[in-house]
Amino acid sequence: MAGRELKRLRARRTAGSAAAEPIVDVNTTPLIDVMLVLLVMLIITIPVQLHAVNLNLPVGPPPAADHKPEVVRIDIDAAGALHWNGQPLADAAELRQRLDAAATQALTPEIHVRPDQAARYDRFADVMVAADRAGLVKLGVVGSEQFVDE
Repeated sequence: MAGRELKRLRARRTAGSAAAEPIVDVNTTPLIDVMLVLLVMLIITIPVQLHAVNLNLPVGPPPAADHKPEVVRIDIDAAGALHWNGQPLADAAELRQRLDAAATQALTPEIHVRPDQAARYDRFADVMVAADRAGLVKLGVVGSEQFVDE
């Protein structure tokens, strides 16, 4: 008798599961409610940006510069020799002396460093460090287009 009851229970389970199909739609209403609440909280918490900054800007053309800045060219050739505006320097000590003298001028000059493509990087770095230690802040590297591979 137990065998018949078991078969009957199994038959009821399979018949009941075929009648009730699972719901495949996702209920998006709670998701939309949460998003709306977050949107309202965001709108409320962001302060209204009504603050204005009044600036008194100059009118008309800018004044002409009284002087052009002095430009000092420091060239580094392939052998690592230094040149100050085309004049060869004896050693790094002479470079430091000239940089210190340039830093003490009333109008500090612009320093344009032009390394050769075959020059060692440490020589270039030494020049930049010496200029920084001298207190010169107007530094530029010119001629960098030679390092771009075509």
